[in-house]
Amino acid sequence: MSVIDLRSDTVTQPTPGMREAMLAAELGDDVYGEDPTVNRLEASLAARLGFAAGLFVPTGTMSNLLGLMAHCERGDEYLVGQQAHTYKYEGGGAAVLGSIQPQPLEMEADGSLDLARVEAAIKADDFHFARTRLLALENTMQGKVLPQAYLAAARELTRRHGLALHLDGARLFNAAVMLGVEAIEITRHFDSVSVCLSKGLGAPVGSVLCGSAELIGKARRLRKMVGGGMRQAGVLAAAGLYALEHQVARLAEDHANAERLATGLGELGYAVEPVQTNMVYVQLDQQADALKAFCAERHIRLIAAPRLRLVTHLDFAAADVPRVLEAFAAFRRP
Repeated sequence: MSVIDLRSDTVTQPTPGMREAMLAAELGDDVYGEDPTVNRLEASLAARLGFAAGLFVPTGTMSNLLGLMAHCERGDEYLVGQQAHTYKYEGGGAAVLGSIQPQPLEMEADGSLDLARVEAAIKADDFHFARTRLLALENTMQGKVLPQAYLAAARELTRRHGLALHLDGARLFNAAVMLGVEAIEITRHFDSVSVCLSKGLGAPVGSVLCGSAELIGKARRLRKMVGGGMRQAGVLAAAGLYALEHQVARLAEDHANAERLATGLGELGYAVEPVQTNMVYVQLDQQADALKAFCAERHIRLIAAPRLRLVTHLDFAAADVPRVLEAFAAFRRP
């Protein structure tokens, strides 16, 4: 029996076409700026998102870290959501490596930050306080898409207070597909954006930080400082280029499969949150560990949590939905 893995959209395998693109990639030494495939990925994605330059890095964690460190100096502060990846799930890198103070704020149910609360958290120009320099948002946030009007309001607030605005766009293209717009309609509000290639887009590794030429120049120096200089990285960049060229529109299939899964689970009596993109959240309370073990016996992989997250992706097909629903139904039977 094949394994169904709903833990994350990071578990996908490269497609045959992607593997061919990686094999055929033209290579050079990226530390010298001589890898043509890396250069093409950086330039093409930056242009697609409305920025002057891009920087290819191994991980989304590094991409966000470089973005925060490029915007902020030691002793500065960034405003961020309590559940945001840059604050909660990236090892405290901004504080440990960048000496940047995070100011976490409670998040709203729709994944946004209350902008009145954001404005109230901006520190006065007083040497007692860290200097507030940056607001970091995430889109999608736990599968939820930030509205365009909200992004415009966040942009207006940061400009009024002289702050930069960074986007953790790990699943940027999921947001764009859900809204039915080009990704630049989202990124035009930001000073920098981190895009992950190895989540919904299905590449095996890599993220790109996009921003101004000055910001990316600073980030490139910082990348070397934190150990991220790569050599013939075009073999990885080729996978990212292939994903951007062939695997963006198909994200709609992941969203449709998530909706099918959510609808079926709701019909079985599970408490399911509304679905917008490729994440289904199910309230399980104390049943999470038992359900994980039950599903594992049926070759279905989950991460146990009271608020269970199921993530659809490139390697999860519509034909897999009935098997998952049958497992969840069997778990509830007396």
